[in-house]
Amino acid sequence: MTAAIEALADGGLERLTVASVIGRAHISRKTFYEVFADRHDCFGAVFAHISARGLAAVSHASAPEAEWLGATRSGLSALLALIDDEPLLSKVWFVESLAGHSDVLRQRARVLARAADAIHFGSSTERESSSSSRLIAESTVGGIAHIIHTRLVEANQEPFATLSRPFMYLITLPYLGPAHASSELRRAPLHVPRQKSSAQPKGPGRSLRDSKVRLTYRTIRTLGAISDRPGASNLEVSTRCGITDQGQISKLLSRLGSHELIENRGLGRAVGASNAWYITLRGSELLDAVIATEALAGTPRRGAPGAEPSRIGANGEARWAGLYLGSSALAATPSSGSAPSE
Repeated sequence: MTAAIEALADGGLERLTVASVIGRAHISRKTFYEVFADRHDCFGAVFAHISARGLAAVSHASAPEAEWLGATRSGLSALLALIDDEPLLSKVWFVESLAGHSDVLRQRARVLARAADAIHFGSSTERESSSSSRLIAESTVGGIAHIIHTRLVEANQEPFATLSRPFMYLITLPYLGPAHASSELRRAPLHVPRQKSSAQPKGPGRSLRDSKVRLTYRTIRTLGAISDRPGASNLEVSTRCGITDQGQISKLLSRLGSHELIENRGLGRAVGASNAWYITLRGSELLDAVIATEALAGTPRRGAPGAEPSRIGANGEARWAGLYLGSSALAATPSSGSAPSE
């Protein structure tokens, strides 16, 4: 993963070749093709990883906010801070992705659609019809993405964090009117903890690898259940995951908690109360990486309503781990036929 990002930094998608990746990663061509079908598949994995990081940062920042405005403000500030901290990854996300394969373009469209949904469903406007309100949200998100794209291309030196208030003006103007939108311009900027910029994929990848967490179907489904139902008890998680043995679910939750993928905010049995499980930023990044991978491949989210639970063997688990942890040694199902040429 890091090798691919470094190749992109040298010259964009045109310079992302199999030779450039394996040379930097010090792996064989055979190993590359055990993980990726071709360079486009490799770029898709990079884009999915960056999308997962961005969505996880926004979700984590906005989750504590009860109101739409506060959640939007916090999520937007977290996104802009991430762009400032990681200009290279952000350029891949907003600029290079436009030159990507059709699968990457579809994934990019899904990310923008998710942002538009957050604005559309959260605004609860009564002055616009549902269809026109959704169109407004799409237009707003598209405009903001274009502004970010242009500044990255032009290498504008002004911090992206300074755009938080103008962007909030654009978001609130169609829904709350000019008076409230103008007040957003006068608000004090939110403080977002900053990170040191690096081409190395951040998030829990390195620490997850060090702790040797095992990614299984049951692990991912449990994280998904807690993400969909924050504050769920052991019984609620087991019901949603289809695990009948309470001893098993208790051990699984404890294991995920020890890896800091989830946290228990309940009072627990000591005082006769239920556990209350919440997914952490680390867990959200991992889950979003898996979902992004499946979305990029056009497959349904495992465990989602209406989707048949499918078996995930060693190859599937290795594919997830290879994408998320950036380990080229993990093998996924090889493509049929001979290795494609560059």
